[in-house]
Amino acid sequence: MLESLRLRAVTSIICLLSALISPVSAQDADTLTEARQRLEAGLSAMVGSPISIDRVEETPSDDLIEIAIADGPVLYATRDGRFLLLNGDLLAVSETSVSNWTEQRRTKERIELISAVDIDDMIVFSPAEPAKGYINVFTDITCGYCRKLHLEMDDLNRRGVEVRYLAFPRGGLESDGARQLATAWCSRNRESTLTSLKAGVEMPINECEGNPIAEHYALGNRLGVRGTPAIVTSDGQLIPGYRPAADIAALLGID
Repeated sequence: MLESLRLRAVTSIICLLSALISPVSAQDADTLTEARQRLEAGLSAMVGSPISIDRVEETPSDDLIEIAIADGPVLYATRDGRFLLLNGDLLAVSETSVSNWTEQRRTKERIELISAVDIDDMIVFSPAEPAKGYINVFTDITCGYCRKLHLEMDDLNRRGVEVRYLAFPRGGLESDGARQLATAWCSRNRESTLTSLKAGVEMPINECEGNPIAEHYALGNRLGVRGTPAIVTSDGQLIPGYRPAADIAALLGID
């Protein structure tokens, strides 16, 4: 009797384990094959050269699969291969391209948030003729590449690019850079004062009430600005670091 009970218990355990580790069904295998093909085609189109996937495996999530790129990283994708997770971003995958869905959302947010800033709270350098395009630039006085970009202001304006400055003190709101930025924004001639400060001219500090330095700094942090200059184009692209005037004009589609 005891042996019979033991046999039944062992049989039940084996059945349970078999259910838990049952092989992937033919339908599931077809789905994974289609996902693999879609991902290989989309990634190959994105980088411009063939990409192959060494293996596709299940994960603890019913919605995600693990893919190992040949001679590359391990990534995670949705089971149908239509979306891929990469560095925290969600990428939409087709057989001919890959688009960054997360970055599209960020782009829309940048446009909305910067559009909400009153242009009178920016320091604006405009071309003599009507502007062909504009950039928003988070800037700091103490930043060498901010100064380098500012030295190209005449070239930018000549090309038809309007430059709209926002303040982003890299050292924080209690830094000398923040006080110098406030001095520029509190000046009667903001453009001239900012140019002088970027040239290294020492000027009396003026932190007038109601200056927008803190608001600009908070906005920059929200948009993911980590250093200066940080350029946000009129169509919402975030470009970290310095770019020459010719490159900026090209980005805006200006000849």
